[in-house]
Amino acid sequence: MKRFVTTLAAAAVLAAAAFAPATAGDKLRIGVEGAYPPFSWKEADGTLMGFDIDIAMALCEKMGRECELVEQDWDGIIPALLAKKYDAIVASMSITEERKKRVDFTQKYYNEPAKFVAPKGSGLEATPEAMAGKSVGVQRGTIHQCYMEKVFPDTELRLYGTQEEVFLDLSAGRIDAQISSSIQAEEGFLNTDAGQGYEFVGGDQFLLECHGEGAGIAVRKGDDDLRESFNAAIKAIRGDGTYNEINSKYFKYDIYGADPGA
Repeated sequence: MKRFVTTLAAAAVLAAAAFAPATAGDKLRIGVEGAYPPFSWKEADGTLMGFDIDIAMALCEKMGRECELVEQDWDGIIPALLAKKYDAIVASMSITEERKKRVDFTQKYYNEPAKFVAPKGSGLEATPEAMAGKSVGVQRGTIHQCYMEKVFPDTELRLYGTQEEVFLDLSAGRIDAQISSSIQAEEGFLNTDAGQGYEFVGGDQFLLECHGEGAGIAVRKGDDDLRESFNAAIKAIRGDGTYNEINSKYFKYDIYGADPGA
């Protein structure tokens, strides 16, 4: 019995260590966007809401860290991390080889495909040939810009600072289509009043070079303790039901996707 208790105690110490980087006593600052519903948005009173926000707070709780959310425009979200405005980014950032040159990533915390959205009955086909000369809206600096530039080089690409601006121009008829994450398009546009006259066009759009391995949490290069602490926390909330509880608030299915090798 004593040996069993000792083993349990040792296991508890190891588990605690997994969630405790050297700076555990410091406030952890989390960079978020706040303009990407349903993953993040800001209420009229300034309160940040969304899947990313809830996930960030759940991870902080699991890690035993006091966290502060720091809102940041997407264009400057990695530079601000490197400038130490915050310690990590939880903002639906896809894990790509290009971004890995600047930051380190945790394992994914969700993954879902990109899709085009266009007016119903447009007859638009999601091929490079059919899209030639058409105007497509994309949020600047995203994986979707990368994808369009590489796969649809003859399409007129219109870049926007936020995804909300893309949807506004689509609903106003100023662009022929838009491309974004399928969940963001469905929950943030198609399921709203403004999106009733629109639909997905074509199937899933994917290029590993651009879309990467899923959305992960970015930290500064070499911040291995913090990265591994987040990894342990992601595994923990997936295992104890916290992730599913948050997921079900925003989506009708598990957006985590298949585990590697599954």
